[in-house]
Amino acid sequence: MAGMASQVRLRSRALAGALALALILTGCTAEAPQQPRQTGTVRLAVNPWVGYEASAAVLAYLLEHELGYRVQTKKLAEDESWKGFESGEVDVIVENWGREQEKKEFIQDKKVAVSAGLNGNKGIIGWYVPQWMAEEYPDITDWRNLNKYAELFRTAKSGDKGQVLDGDPSFVTSDEALVRNLKLDYRVVYAGSENALISAARNATRNRRPLLMYFYEPQWLFTQVKLVKINLPPYAIGCDAVPAKVACDYPPYLLDKIVSRKFADTGGRAYELVRNFTWTNEHQNAVASDMADGGMSAQAAAKKWVEANKIVWKDWLPR
Repeated sequence: MAGMASQVRLRSRALAGALALALILTGCTAEAPQQPRQTGTVRLAVNPWVGYEASAAVLAYLLEHELGYRVQTKKLAEDESWKGFESGEVDVIVENWGREQEKKEFIQDKKVAVSAGLNGNKGIIGWYVPQWMAEEYPDITDWRNLNKYAELFRTAKSGDKGQVLDGDPSFVTSDEALVRNLKLDYRVVYAGSENALISAARNATRNRRPLLMYFYEPQWLFTQVKLVKINLPPYAIGCDAVPAKVACDYPPYLLDKIVSRKFADTGGRAYELVRNFTWTNEHQNAVASDMADGGMSAQAAAKKWVEANKIVWKDWLPR
């Protein structure tokens, strides 16, 4: 009996060893459990321009498909997005253009938001005319000559003054102050949206119609329509400190991400991805163009970019 028991033990050990070896060879070992998928929700503000929507779409796609989070997107104007940090409706603003007043209120004073670092996009704001106008009137790009050409830009909405066409009234602009302080014979007229600005730029280029407009980069339209920036008085630090007295060009913007303090403290891997997210103007324009000009949904455009650019986003994922 003792001999039989010994043989049984030997066979059991051999079977156990063979099973362990098989598990190692197939990679199914107890020492390497799969990373559990997350189940939290990330509340992402979406501001009303397609470049922002492109950034938000890519970030949402990665949060959902790589980390397993749920993402709630909420379309909000810029100022409303900041209020969401206090109400709990917003966790992330992925593309912030300055907003120094809101930074003071919600980051410094109320302490309900924090910066999550730069998003990699470099922002430029200014006044633009179609390239054909710069070619036909070579001195028009100097702001000091704008009054000479004011009659060209008159519209039904601007009356006896030239028109400076702005977009969404909720965008941060200094244009009314610039017109007043530079003593320009112009009136600011609001088109109402980014899409309206894009339509105006295309129409002015295609039909050679005069247009002076507020516009910005990153912006996918620059890959299709040639616009030339007006040389306003150069920006200097502090020249825009008092909004009503602005008489200088817009500053260059290094766009950043803002998150709620609660999300920064408890967002875990989702917060790490947001903090690590950084891409170029060209990356954003590729996704935005697929959405605005290619007719793709935000999710489809994001999926296309993610599948083609793993070398870019793999380093955004938490370790």
